[in-house]
Amino acid sequence: MTTSTVHRLDLDDPAVLRTVWEIQRAAYAVEAELIGFDGIPALHESLDDLRGCGEEFLGARDGGELLGAVSWTVLQDGTVEIGRLVVHPSAHRRGLASALLDTLDAEAPAARTLVSTGAANHPALALYKRRGFEVVEERTVEGGLRITGLERRA
Repeated sequence: MTTSTVHRLDLDDPAVLRTVWEIQRAAYAVEAELIGFDGIPALHESLDDLRGCGEEFLGARDGGELLGAVSWTVLQDGTVEIGRLVVHPSAHRRGLASALLDTLDAEAPAARTLVSTGAANHPALALYKRRGFEVVEERTVEGGLRITGLERRA
């Protein structure tokens, strides 16, 4: 476990944007290897795509260095939909993902929260299940990739 600090991120700041983009690319490269699919859309986003994604972001710093981020949108019915949860591979297993999700729960409390991940991404599935998420769907998308959708109700 780490002593991380979590705070809002402003992707209009070019340095923050680039750092989140680099973390995301590194994190999704690990997921691509885990699930055997390198077509994850966020893995191929440009800086402009990321800046314009329309999601809110929190970042986790450890030792002053930005090493993780979570993004979300609030749907019309108040449901929080997590868009991405990324931690740089060098910071895995330090509690950053949990710290990000704890802060998200405090910043955007919701009666219902949704998230999805590759069905073969067992570390992510285990994290979400530990946090009270339940599998609500499995679907197959482009290239035969299986996606697991999870939901948590307050």
